[in-house]
Amino acid sequence: MIDEAFPILSTPDLVRALGFYELLGAEVAYRFPEDGALEFVNLRLGGGSIGLARSPEASAASDRFALWCYTDSCDETVARLRAEGVTVVEEAADQPWGERVAQVRDHDGNTVYLGERADQPAKPRT
Repeated sequence: MIDEAFPILSTPDLVRALGFYELLGAEVAYRFPEDGALEFVNLRLGGGSIGLARSPEASAASDRFALWCYTDSCDETVARLRAEGVTVVEEAADQPWGERVAQVRDHDGNTVYLGERADQPAKPRT
């Protein structure tokens, strides 16, 4: 079901946070948008990856962490989780960067993003 996952740390100062992780040897693998004010970066760090997201309201500890999970079908995964009583915060929707994304909360209230890669063949939407 999930073929890749990485943490996302939210910060009010993305440029400052990026500088810190670059000191650890992180390399930018993806940035959004490609030009202009930075909103999100995915970094290669060691054998894994980490996301950094700009979020002015990321002051409470509960607002600073999220988990991103890639799934074969965002809609099917949301439907299955909903049937098991998981709270769906945002329904699956196509995003400007080309992926389909939904947002749920785990049983402790942590944010979990469910993403369907842009390069996957289109599946019928339920």
